[in-house]
Amino acid sequence: MDAFYYRNIKLFMKKLFFLFSLMLCSLPIVASSPQHTPNKARQEFEKIYNMVFGPQGSTLRYDVNIIGIFKTHGTIWYKGKKQCFSDERVNTWNDGVTAYMVYKKKKTIEIHHANSDKKDKYSGKFKFSLDDFNYSMKKEGNDIVFTLKQRKEADGTVKEVRAYVDAKTYAPKSLRLKVAFFWVKIAISNFRSGGVSDAQFIFPADRYKEGYKIVDHR
Repeated sequence: MDAFYYRNIKLFMKKLFFLFSLMLCSLPIVASSPQHTPNKARQEFEKIYNMVFGPQGSTLRYDVNIIGIFKTHGTIWYKGKKQCFSDERVNTWNDGVTAYMVYKKKKTIEIHHANSDKKDKYSGKFKFSLDDFNYSMKKEGNDIVFTLKQRKEADGTVKEVRAYVDAKTYAPKSLRLKVAFFWVKIAISNFRSGGVSDAQFIFPADRYKEGYKIVDHR
């Protein structure tokens, strides 16, 4: 593999991960209510989904590996329609009304309505719905593995999901997502459901008083 080709592939993977990070932040907003008769696997998967995105709140750390070319990590907090996200490139706060996106390298703060697809130009492409998949589950050692395969009528970016959760607690441990023609591996740690304060989602304006440009898109 020549250096030029490798640089281009690595740049593509970095951009893809950034888009994937934004997709993670939008999951609880775009997930829809069931439109299909749920089977046992879906019913159980929804229990895990509610542990993460329910009104009690949750937090987790993730470590991402995109086909061995690009690796990174970050922390996410969820609570209903509220999200907070932090990694090496961007910090975001979404209190359910207003979203603040702090781009560290550019020293730019973008402000958007919380549910606006204009937060980034890729939001519409990365929407995720529970109704897009057929569900199955199986026991594997100390884990339960949920497999979600995209329905023929669905046209989302994520084609397949394999979620590994603790068989006793249902705490998520890892995800594998098939995006287009390759797999993204996500290790999950420090997961906690509940005990997340609303203060976590309030933008800390005092932290960014100097040196940052504010762009208001509301």
